[in-house]
Amino acid sequence: MVTLYDVPTADLNDEVAARLEDRIEQPEWVQFTKSGQDRELPPQQEDFWFRRAASLLRKVADRGPVGVERLATEYGGAKRGSNRYVVSPPNHEGGSRKIIRVALQQLEEEEFVETAQGEGRRVTDEGRSFLDEAAGDVLEELDRPELERYA
Repeated sequence: MVTLYDVPTADLNDEVAARLEDRIEQPEWVQFTKSGQDRELPPQQEDFWFRRAASLLRKVADRGPVGVERLATEYGGAKRGSNRYVVSPPNHEGGSRKIIRVALQQLEEEEFVETAQGEGRRVTDEGRSFLDEAAGDVLEELDRPELERYA
């Protein structure tokens, strides 16, 4: 049996994002919001919402139970100071907590993620099997000799 750990992350996220397009809805406000305070513009990808939801599902399955704050830290980046007269090193700014929270709520509605009392969110058995099925399909499509041992 193939699990989410047996295939490359980028390929798994692409497959899960394609499967989530039929199951969750992208909010209207996504095209106007930035993905974090360190960004200057909104995301330019057409399927940003589904890619972020797929990435969140994989991270919750890998690191869960995990909270919104820790996920925001992982999706953040370096932000330069706004004072043009002072040279200072960049500070780390977190990613958009609303994007993370709403995507996790949508994954909860699909019963892929559940709230662990006081610990954050963790993946359900249905979410784990969804990821493993996607990983199995990704492994079949890949033509990479170093992954043959998993087949």
